[in-house]
Amino acid sequence: MLTISTSLGQIAYDSQGQGNPVVLLASGGHDRHDFDELRALLPSHFRSIAIDWPGHGASPAWPEPPGEVELTTMVEEVVESLCPAGAVLVGNSVGGNVAARLAIARPGLAKGLMIIDSSGFELPLGIAGRAFCVLMGHPRFLRMVYPSFSWAYMRARTDADRRARASAIALTRTATGGQALSAIWRSFMLPTHDLRSHAAQITAPTVLVWGRHDPIVAPKIGEATHKLLAGSKLVIVDSGHSPQTTDPPAVAAELVPLLEAAFTADGPGAAGLAAPASLTGEEDHR
Repeated sequence: MLTISTSLGQIAYDSQGQGNPVVLLASGGHDRHDFDELRALLPSHFRSIAIDWPGHGASPAWPEPPGEVELTTMVEEVVESLCPAGAVLVGNSVGGNVAARLAIARPGLAKGLMIIDSSGFELPLGIAGRAFCVLMGHPRFLRMVYPSFSWAYMRARTDADRRARASAIALTRTATGGQALSAIWRSFMLPTHDLRSHAAQITAPTVLVWGRHDPIVAPKIGEATHKLLAGSKLVIVDSGHSPQTTDPPAVAAELVPLLEAAFTADGPGAAGLAAPASLTGEEDHR
């Protein structure tokens, strides 16, 4: 396990393989191990870097638990330090929002983008959604509901699904973990969560991967995101909120071509060109 210091605090990460980099950002409450099975399917000539959010996994908690904006600053500094020429960014849930933010703010650092079951490009939360975020912003409520909540959003079918769910429940039962995850939930209510007006600024080739049975960030949000991100490809996977733990081969089947295209000498990641035809449109992995 490696650590790196940023202007906001220290975080833990690990690195596998050698070559052009892909940075993996987990969902809130989850950690780098959500990508274990996916990483095992990547060619060895790519270097995968998986980050643990503050207060998650092996990363220490920060005095002030960060939300989406602060997490983006942290990831920007990490990518700038470890991958100064840029990386393909892969993010699930809040990780996808952070990856998109970085692609908007620092396009030179985003060679390619894979957003997995993430929000930020849909209509703002309604009253019920905001009320739920308010409740989830309290660690005690989070701890109480997470066993049933994680059962609903994971739709666990594989050992990796069950491992990820157990880890998330365990995190909410620690003081630092509960505070870290609650801060992320509170940030979903901020005006900065809405990225719709910045969608046109994303120039990196983009693949959207969505779980057909995700009850939190439903496929219709994936469709709305697809419409906003010109040239993106939308892929539907038979999973819940975490396609990479339920069906790693389906996700790898989309990620490997994205990686290969992003790092070709004259590819889209090098010149900010549109993604090739194989990386656009829609697909359904049933």
